[in-house]
Amino acid sequence: MLRTLVARSDAFPLAQPFRISRGVKTVAEVVTVEIMANGATGRGEAVPYPRYGESIAGTLDDIANARGAIVDGATRDDLLALMHAGAARNAVDCALWDLETKLSGCSVTDRLGQPDIAPTPTAMTVSLDALPAMAAAAHALADVPLIKIKVDRTDPEAQIRVVRDAAPNPRIIVDPNESWTIAEVERLQPLLAELRIDLLEQPLPVGEDEALEGFGSLIPIAADESAHVAGDVAALAGKYQVINIKLDKTGGLTGALALADAAAAAGLGVMTGCMISSSLSIAPALVVAARSAFVDLDGPLWLSADREGGVKGMRGVLTPPAAGFWGTV
Repeated sequence: MLRTLVARSDAFPLAQPFRISRGVKTVAEVVTVEIMANGATGRGEAVPYPRYGESIAGTLDDIANARGAIVDGATRDDLLALMHAGAARNAVDCALWDLETKLSGCSVTDRLGQPDIAPTPTAMTVSLDALPAMAAAAHALADVPLIKIKVDRTDPEAQIRVVRDAAPNPRIIVDPNESWTIAEVERLQPLLAELRIDLLEQPLPVGEDEALEGFGSLIPIAADESAHVAGDVAALAGKYQVINIKLDKTGGLTGALALADAAAAAGLGVMTGCMISSSLSIAPALVVAARSAFVDLDGPLWLSADREGGVKGMRGVLTPPAAGFWGTV
């Protein structure tokens, strides 16, 4: 079946800046892929991440290099050998899942034997900022189910405490984005327990995971930047209790499902995360979210305008996209 492939860059301005320990973002720059065949169009989106050496131009080049095989009919399984795990493969893989839906008339969840996507509670992020701004952001989220706090090394105690004081009821994830040392992880344990933090996400830089071997954390610790594909799980078991799955790391929904299966087999919990993106990135991630103990998919809620028909957020709950948006008919 001969196909047509279109890949382009799109930009979605944010309604307000998004700050983490590595910097600030004011626009979501994504790569959109459309694959057409037999009158149907499948769409996918990826967010190239500089932390992993990715860029918009490099991602478009990777897709262009695989174009011949893709238009000639490469399957999602073929992509696993054809393209490396990352943003480029994610956009193509998700476009193929969507194309298969449009051609077959059978949704992604039906093919996987899962229930239809339901309204999904998601973490709402309090980005790194001055303490009064973090307190104000947390106060506005005081009635959501789950908050995620972006922190750094400057004063994590104050950053976490000001959010908990402003929002006493939600569950909380603390995300230092690799900015802590093992000494800080140890020192902050009593505070994390006192403030009822539910999850600590990737506190240490990638490559320093060994420091967590046998560490008796008072709360679960999740691997994010350290966990990309199913093959990473064996080295992370015994150090982390949760794996954060992002489709831009796994190279698409196909790889994400494999990582979820590997994590479950190793007795690890699953979290589903995202980059700052449009709803076209979030729709396939919701398939994995249905298997997850923690869901962090508020990326589109930071945009000043999303793609038409995308997810909607209300009090920390995502409403699925409109029928036909992605993976449904």
